[in-house]
Amino acid sequence: MSLKTFFYCLLSLALFQVINAQKNQLNDSLAFNQDVLLMHLKTVSSDAFEGRRTGSEGGIKTRKYIINQFYSLGLSPLGNTFEQSFSFVEQRKDYRATNVLGWIKGTEKPNSYIVISAHYDHEGIKNGTIYNGADDNASGLCALFSFAEYFKNNPPKHSVILAAFDAEELGLRGSKYYIENSIVSLNKIKLNLNLDMISRGDDKELFVVGTRYNENLKQLILNFKAIGDIKLIAGHDGEDQKENWTYSSDHASFYKKKIPFLYFGVADHKDYHQPTDDFENIQPQFYIDAVNNIISIFKKIDSLGL
Repeated sequence: MSLKTFFYCLLSLALFQVINAQKNQLNDSLAFNQDVLLMHLKTVSSDAFEGRRTGSEGGIKTRKYIINQFYSLGLSPLGNTFEQSFSFVEQRKDYRATNVLGWIKGTEKPNSYIVISAHYDHEGIKNGTIYNGADDNASGLCALFSFAEYFKNNPPKHSVILAAFDAEELGLRGSKYYIENSIVSLNKIKLNLNLDMISRGDDKELFVVGTRYNENLKQLILNFKAIGDIKLIAGHDGEDQKENWTYSSDHASFYKKKIPFLYFGVADHKDYHQPTDDFENIQPQFYIDAVNNIISIFKKIDSLGL
């Protein structure tokens, strides 16, 4: 082989590796349809869903929307149906609520479960004004659809439950009921990934809460290289932080049962629990990057275990 031919072969190999790496990166970025993700968020946070208050017409409409998406994306109902209905009293008012639970069987560890959760309820209508809750928490809910889309072509090794919880805004009622009436034995649930407010970050920061309580998860997050223009920050779980978010959303129900969790969320912003939390105020690229990162973290956990 001539020296010229040798260098040509080296150059060709290098170009092949670059192209292959770009292809792998592109495939990762196409784990879900970004336009569809944004379409879901725009839809669910529109006035037509009336702020998704638990038990309201808007809440019922949202529940039906979730069931349609879960079914069309190939998920199976966790129980006899996708619905887990329950009732409770809050401030002398009776509420009828419904969790929506879908699942996909793992290819290698079917009896070991990861629960990916997001609450779908919000504040509803107050004094004639609709609180659409685009970031809180239509953003987390619609990410569940992207997970389901991803699983169609990438079946998980562990069984995965996608849980859209109701009545989080009324005291984490949906996740509490789920844990107390779990269709799957709690000792088979290895991890909860909870998504609550992931569509905007003025400082491009997405917090990951829960690493303090599990060394393997801590090392995974600390060594994870973030995708896109986003900063993943472990914290807000009581260690060197003024704010402790351990009990701030549905992951708290899992934590109380000693189930490891990672909670993904952003800091409160000016539109938090305000009627201005609309689709127009989310940051689309941040949201897409956030979902990409969360799916990538899931992939590592699914592959390595805890």
